[in-house]
Amino acid sequence: MNLPNKLTVLRVFMIPLFLFLFFAEYVSWNYLWALIVFALASLTDMLDGKIARSRGLVTDFGKLMDPLADKLLVVSALVCLLQGGGTASTVCLILILSREFMVTAIRQLASGKGIVLAADIWGKLKTVTQMVWICLALLDRALLFHAAVSLRTRVYLGYLVTWGFVLMVAMTVISGLHYCWKNRQLFADA
Repeated sequence: MNLPNKLTVLRVFMIPLFLFLFFAEYVSWNYLWALIVFALASLTDMLDGKIARSRGLVTDFGKLMDPLADKLLVVSALVCLLQGGGTASTVCLILILSREFMVTAIRQLASGKGIVLAADIWGKLKTVTQMVWICLALLDRALLFHAAVSLRTRVYLGYLVTWGFVLMVAMTVISGLHYCWKNRQLFADA
């Protein structure tokens, strides 16, 4: 297994650590620690792709597992952050999950025809907006209960989290529609 693929697998193994830290309320600054683990896992996504392309180490395993590892990491964090968030959060989570399942189904359909579909620029932008929003939301939670943070900082961060969420959901829907449209021939041939 080459280095980029090892980084992809490492990202998957970081998910339980993230989950533990997110829910470990007895750990001081648990959301900050969860943020650090999530950010490091997100960096492995950037690194594995750069290393694979620059060293000619792109593999079918990487093309399939890298997006799956991203989905597992992001969906785990989104479920944690959006649980109990009300109707709007639930609807947005369902939209996000629907997009991920649809893309996975299209990839499975393509794979059955011997075609490997790599992520395109829209999928990458979607992933970046999701990861950035998750980091902002985790930072917001980490700072929410600490008196050392000014009210102004909390308000600005709250605005960033709110508008970042809107952007993230929009990018998720747009990238999903684009992916379906771009690969519509797979449906026609089914």
